[in-house]
Amino acid sequence: MTLLDPITGRLKLRPALAVPELLAEPVRVALAALPDQLMARCSVAEIDAALADTATLCEHYQVPLQASANCVVVTGKRSGTPRWAGCVVLATTRADVNGVVRRRLDVRKASFAAQDEAVGRTGMEYGGITPLGLPAEWPVLVDAAVAAADAVVVGSGLRRSKLVVPGAVLVALPSAQVVEHLGMSFTPPCA
Repeated sequence: MTLLDPITGRLKLRPALAVPELLAEPVRVALAALPDQLMARCSVAEIDAALADTATLCEHYQVPLQASANCVVVTGKRSGTPRWAGCVVLATTRADVNGVVRRRLDVRKASFAAQDEAVGRTGMEYGGITPLGLPAEWPVLVDAAVAAADAVVVGSGLRRSKLVVPGAVLVALPSAQVVEHLGMSFTPPCA
C-alpha cells in the first residue's frame, strides 16, 4: 500500500513519461519541461475511455471525488478580441465562471468554450483536457484547494488515461495563477 492508494483507488499508476502513448502531445511536452523533481512525481494510468467522465471514473476506479480535479476551458471577449483560460477546480466544486473567471479575464461575460473550440485550441480530446500543455498565452487558473493538494487525478489530454499529479506541479506551470474561491460549492441534482 502506498500513500497515493486512498487517492488513486484502483488506478494502476506508471511514471508519466514512461508511457508517452498515454499522453496527448502538448501534455508530453509540458511534462518534459518540468523540473526533474516535479516530473518524477507525475504518474499516468490507462483507463477505459468510456469511463473518462469524472463521476463515472470515480465510481468505477474507486477514486474519491474530492481527489479528482477538472480542467475547463473558458472564453470571453474584450473589445471583440477573444480571451481564453484554463480553470482547474476540484470535482466537488464548479468554476465560478461569471464571477471570478470573468474578472480575471477582464471580460463582460465569460462562458465555457464550445467542445470543438476547446479541442481545436488545446490539441486534446474532450473529456481529457488538462492544465498541462494548454496554450502558453492562456492563464491557467488553479483553485487554491487544488494547489494545496498532495495529489489530484486530472486529464492526460486523452480520454483513455488520467494523470495523477501533486498540486505543486500545476502551480509550477508557467502561466499558472493560484486563485482563492475559484471553485464554488454546489448541490448535485438528485438522482
